[in-house]
Amino acid sequence: QLHLVESGGGLVESGGSLRLSCAASGFPLSYYAIGWFRQAPGKEREGVSYITGNGETTHYADSVKGRFTISRDNTKNTVYLRMNSLKPEDTAVYYCAADRQLSTVIGGLSDFWGQGTQVTVSS
Repeated sequence: QLHLVESGGGLVESGGSLRLSCAASGFPLSYYAIGWFRQAPGKEREGVSYITGNGETTHYADSVKGRFTISRDNTKNTVYLRMNSLKPEDTAVYYCAADRQLSTVIGGLSDFWGQGTQVTVSS
């Protein structure tokens, strides 16, 4: 059973940066595509960024393209989301999700999800 734990969230001023981590246990993370999602109060969950198991392919939502970077270190069983130039509209709980198939991750249908980490961007 794959277990995911997010960390790195917090309160940051507009224009600031944070790096989120998604640490996995229970199975080698290299077998899994990973997605970062976020959900703000009163809004639907939104896919933010995705990465394949080998890290060769990444995708970004238009709203974060050029500001966020997804990466992974399979030797550490961890996926990262570097977030630069943060805006108040980036405020949300951020979740990571894993699945063997990238398409399943992108569809929000992953079996494995973390508990989330809060990101708050003040204006």
